[in-house]
Amino acid sequence: MTKVKKFEDVIAWQKVRELVKMVYEMTRKGDFAKDFSLKDQIRRAAVSVMSNIAEGFSRQTDKEFVQFRYIAKGSISEIQSQLYVAFDLGYVEVQEFNKAYELSSEVVRLLTGLIRYLQEGLASD
Repeated sequence: MTKVKKFEDVIAWQKVRELVKMVYEMTRKGDFAKDFSLKDQIRRAAVSVMSNIAEGFSRQTDKEFVQFRYIAKGSISEIQSQLYVAFDLGYVEVQEFNKAYELSSEVVRLLTGLIRYLQEGLASD
């Protein structure tokens, strides 16, 4: 297994980076771009996930790393909920919605696996 030396090496962070780009691209178009409140909220949630993964990594203790992972998971749920709002309002097409939702779900799976791994290490300490 490759040693993770910086937050950019964390696969979940790499995937969220893709999601952030996707969110910014979808919120630049049409009526979504004009809905300043929803646009800003989903963008902030996406950036929050990236930031919490990076900050948790930098804390350098497994306990804090886990805490920041849980915060990141909460922000992913926020993004998913906001994607439904955007879809229901016709701001995004079904293909765009599905692609963003699936990527966000992948991030949740990665974060959950990492939390489980870190918690097992904490339990054995």
